Order: sequence, then structure tokens, then C-alpha cells
Amino acid sequence: MTFYPEERIALFIDGSNLYASARALNVEIDYKKLLAEFSSKGRIVRAFYYTALIEDQEYSPIRPLVDWLDYNGFTMVTKPAKEFTDAAGRRKVKGNMDIELAIDMLELSEHIDHAVLFSGDGDFRRLVEAVQRRGVRVTVVSSVKTNPPMIADELRRQADFFIDLKNMNTVVSRANSQRETPLDTNIDLYDGDLNDYEKIEESA
Repeated sequence: MTFYPEERIALFIDGSNLYASARALNVEIDYKKLLAEFSSKGRIVRAFYYTALIEDQEYSPIRPLVDWLDYNGFTMVTKPAKEFTDAAGRRKVKGNMDIELAIDMLELSEHIDHAVLFSGDGDFRRLVEAVQRRGVRVTVVSSVKTNPPMIADELRRQADFFIDLKNMNTVVSRANSQRETPLDTNIDLYDGDLNDYEKIEESA
């Protein structure tokens, strides 16, 4: 990773995208270790985590993670997930946080030197280009070691640096015996089928 000690760094974590990448790589992320790793590279200005929540559920499997992150150095950005019925009559849950992430990165770009985006979504290419024009270096964290790759080629090309999540496994993954932070494997509501979400909830 190319970082400088004097850099002001901000993390922008697309929760659904990072979860999908970690699941595809069979990596269980320890967010305490993740924050410590990047804090050692420079001065963390903000660490944003973006996720949608189903508010009318009696128990949300993502809530323990959201609460833990909120108390442990992360800035949580959430909004209610939207439920809808597709053409086949299946209930689905959708929670896209792209606009919130883009606004925050643009607004903060005047106060940071380096943005770290945890997402492989190609829709962020123009956002990365825009903050680069303001003098901010951008590192993207995703993976090309999944099948298919989790990162869009255009986003990887636009970024100043690319870190494969697989290569960070030793520094951000959870040891089997650790239980200090909630399991990120409890998360499965993003843009997915409600039945998948309920299966995860039942097994939690």
C-alpha cells in the first residue's frame, strides 16, 4: 500500500459490496483490525460505513455490527431499505447507498489527501475521477481473485492504487477465536431476495 505518514486519510466502505467480496473470498473481516491497519498508514479523518436497514424487522442481523461500528471509530451512514415485489411475485429488499457515499467523498475531498474506497462498483468511476481532480489520491479495495472479479475494470483503471482484499487477509481477517466484534456473516439484505435475508436471520 502506498501511503505517507503525513497523509489525511478517509475510508469509504460500501457495506454491501465489501461483504459480497469478503464472502466470495471466504474472508471474515475484523473491522477493529481494518481500522487499525489504515490508522497506522496516516491520520484517519473519517471512516464511513454505508448500509441500508430493514426497520420493521423485530430483529435485524446487521444491527449488532452497526451498533459496534458506531461506538468504535466509524461514522455510520444508514437509511431504510425499500421492499418491493418483482415481476415473479417475489418480495425483495433494496438498499443502494451510492449517492450518500458520493456526496460524502466530494464534500470531504477538500480536507483529505487520500480516499480509500471499499467497493468494486463501476458506477463510482466518475466519482473517483472528480475527487482526483481536486488533488486527492484514491485507493480502491476490492478483488480480482474471485470468479467473476468483484471490481469493474473501469474503476480499477481510474484508481491511483488498487488493493486486492485477498492480499489483506492476514491483516484484516478475524481469527476463529475472536468475538470482540459482531460477525459480518450476519449481513445479507443488500439488494437481495428477502427469503435469503430471512434464512440468514434464522441461522444467527
